[in-house]
Amino acid sequence: QVQLVESGGGLVQPGGSLRLSCAASGSFFSINAMGWYRQAPGKQRELVAHITSRGSISYADSVKGRFTISRDNAKNTVYLQMNSLKPEDTAVYYCNAEIRTAWRTDTNIYWGQGTQVTVSS
Repeated sequence: QVQLVESGGGLVQPGGSLRLSCAASGSFFSINAMGWYRQAPGKQRELVAHITSRGSISYADSVKGRFTISRDNAKNTVYLQMNSLKPEDTAVYYCNAEIRTAWRTDTNIYWGQGTQVTVSS
């Protein structure tokens, strides 16, 4: 069974930094795209950043210039470095991954359970 586990969330002051990580474990053949989403209370989940297996990256306009997504394929892990944090960044952050579980099969989408990020005002 494939699992995604996030870590690194917490409470931080405005202007501070946090680094989130998400590690994939279990039985799978390969990981394609990975990304980070976030959801604030009472709001819909939104895409924060996305990175393909070849390293192509995209960001939400609200985080451009402040957040950096990266991945370590040897560790099956994706990271989100968050700098210059603002109160509006407060949300539960979720890891997402497109994973191939066997050779010559289609991929499936997996989600982590989320990690809380709180930026005080």
